[in-house]
Amino acid sequence: LPGVRHIILVLSGKGGVGKSTVAVELALTLVALGKKVGLLDVDLCGPSIPKMLDLDRHSIHQCPQGWVPVYTDASQRLAVMSIGFLLANKNDPIIWRGPKKHAMIRQFLADVCWGELDYLVVDTPPGTSDEHMSTVEVLRGLNPDGAILVTTPQALSVGDVLREVTFCRKTGLPVLGIVENMSGFVCPHCAECSNIFSSGSGEELAKMVNVPFLGRIPLEPRLAECMEHG
Repeated sequence: LPGVRHIILVLSGKGGVGKSTVAVELALTLVALGKKVGLLDVDLCGPSIPKMLDLDRHSIHQCPQGWVPVYTDASQRLAVMSIGFLLANKNDPIIWRGPKKHAMIRQFLADVCWGELDYLVVDTPPGTSDEHMSTVEVLRGLNPDGAILVTTPQALSVGDVLREVTFCRKTGLPVLGIVENMSGFVCPHCAECSNIFSSGSGEELAKMVNVPFLGRIPLEPRLAECMEHG
C-alpha cells in the first residue's frame, strides 16, 4: 500500500454494536480535519458502508494500476471500497469459503488504486473470522497503527470484546482503544441523556485490559436517520 501513512482497523466482538457506524464517523471526522482518507469495507457478508454514505448506486472501474475506489464527492478526500460495489444485485448473499474470502481481501488491499492517503480505515466483520485473519495477515508487513474496538454497555458485548482483545494480542495487532457505543439515549426535545442499558462497562473493560478508553457515543435519533438515508 504505497502512499498510505496510517492504517486503523475497526473491530467488534459481536454484530449490531455500531462498528460500521463508528468506522464511517471516524473516516468523516478525519476528512473534516483536512486529512485524505480511504475507507475499506471488508465485511464481505454484510457490506453496509455504501448504503451509509449514499453510494450504493455506484460501481467501480479499473485503471492500469488496479481498481479505482468510489469517492464521496468531487474533492476526492474520502475514497471508499466495498464488495457492495461489485454486486450486480445488491441483495445477493456472499456465500464463499475461506480461501475465496482471503483472495478478495488481499485484492482489496493490494490491487486498489488508493493513491496518497493520510489514513486507511478498515471496517471488519464482527467476531474473529477468516476475514480478520486474512486482513491481519496481509497487513502484517505494513505495520498497521492498530485497532479500535467497539462495544455497547451490556455485559454480553463486553465479554465479546474481551475475546477481541485477546485476538489482537495473539496476532500482534496493537489495540488503540475501546469505544462504548449506544451509551445512553439523547432526548430530541430536551437533549438530556438517559441510560437505557447499564453504563460504564466499556471503560471498566479498558481499565481491566490496560488499553485507552476513547469515549462514549450516545444513541442519537438524527444520526440513525442520516445513516438510513445516506
